[in-house]
Amino acid sequence: MAPTLRATGLPQLLHLVACAVLSAWDAALSTARSIWRGDLAPLRREHRAAKVAKRFARTLGALKGPYAKLGQFAAIHIDVLPRAATSALATLRDQVPPLSFGRIRRVVESELGAPLEAHFVTFDPLPLGAASIAQVHRATLPSGEAVAVKVQYPWLEASLPADLAIIRVGFRLVALATGRPGDAAERLYREFASGLREEIDFEREARIAREIAKNLSGEDRVVVPEIFRALSTRRVLTMRFHAAVGLGDAQGLARLGVDPRKVLGVLARAYASQVFVDGLFHADPHPGNLFVVDEPDATSSPRLLFVDFGLSRRLEPELRRELRLGLYALLKRDSDEFLAGMDRMGMIAEGARADVKRAVEQMFERISGGGGALALDGGQVLSIKNEAKGLLRETPGLELPTDLLLYAKTLAYVFALGADLDPEVDMMQLSLPYALRFLAQKE
Repeated sequence: MAPTLRATGLPQLLHLVACAVLSAWDAALSTARSIWRGDLAPLRREHRAAKVAKRFARTLGALKGPYAKLGQFAAIHIDVLPRAATSALATLRDQVPPLSFGRIRRVVESELGAPLEAHFVTFDPLPLGAASIAQVHRATLPSGEAVAVKVQYPWLEASLPADLAIIRVGFRLVALATGRPGDAAERLYREFASGLREEIDFEREARIAREIAKNLSGEDRVVVPEIFRALSTRRVLTMRFHAAVGLGDAQGLARLGVDPRKVLGVLARAYASQVFVDGLFHADPHPGNLFVVDEPDATSSPRLLFVDFGLSRRLEPELRRELRLGLYALLKRDSDEFLAGMDRMGMIAEGARADVKRAVEQMFERISGGGGALALDGGQVLSIKNEAKGLLRETPGLELPTDLLLYAKTLAYVFALGADLDPEVDMMQLSLPYALRFLAQKE
């Protein structure tokens, strides 16, 4: 797709319209068959909804850029979209066909103001990986240092105004389809657009990486790649390269002789420190962003490598305060106090308080049945998380802040990753000291 044509928004709009038309046609045919057969079972309707959701997920992924990010944003909003939609969008892979090396070269040379060879002795034309907004290439500096160079796609910035205009209309259409107020859709759109603009600003990502590295400097088994400022701009990010094995690569970890328990201890401490103590956290903890450094000491003292700080969040003081008060209410089993906090954060729509109160009381009973919030183990936390998702879907009138959902999603992903690597490790207990420190903090 030519950058100038993409900047008009026309190709993207045609793809989305075609997807909607095909989905409507399939739904009409399927409904006609069901009527003919006299089969209107809910299960068949759910199957049709899932099929439509998967088609839209594929379309968003193919369009890359803001559309792939929209799918990821929508996947966490279980308070807005039905299960079929969020389940399909949650499988949206942030891996796309790479851009040609010639176009990548032009971006790097334009951003750094000199031919590629002026800065790099080698620059691998085959990327280490290609995602929705950028791809990463391995290179070597004149000093001999190995680096990874993250290069933003050249069309992204030019097409952003058109893409956001199309997406804004999409938010309004979803609001109409789900019966939600227009101002709620506008709030969600502003959150998405603001987050996207932050994520495509590589200078911001560099600042976040440096700050998280400083926050975690006391944990010598956490590695955040060093950023080379002279070779980094808003659209190019150059960082130190570390040979590493992904946390999802069981064979690679076995080759290194890594004990998953040791890795999970580092993972739990690093994330608990970020989410409970620092308030600034890496919000994308999937196996493609977390690695064990491939080095001789990996067997005895594995080091955990974090990459890709584009999706990171800083919790505002007000939200941190309300989270702390909410945990206090949970520990005291005081549902009224918990609901008061939800009211203060504007999380309950007008006329929905009674339904939300019932849902909250049901969750409090479930947690109390497990011995209380601090007595839960990692498996119970994941189980309750799944029940909470069900309650969110079944309880109309909830309007949850995106940062709060990302906070919960990050913790859930870390716990789930722990369960995958070693079910015997209790991630909740490893995180508990940091949670207690969070509760003890003064306003």
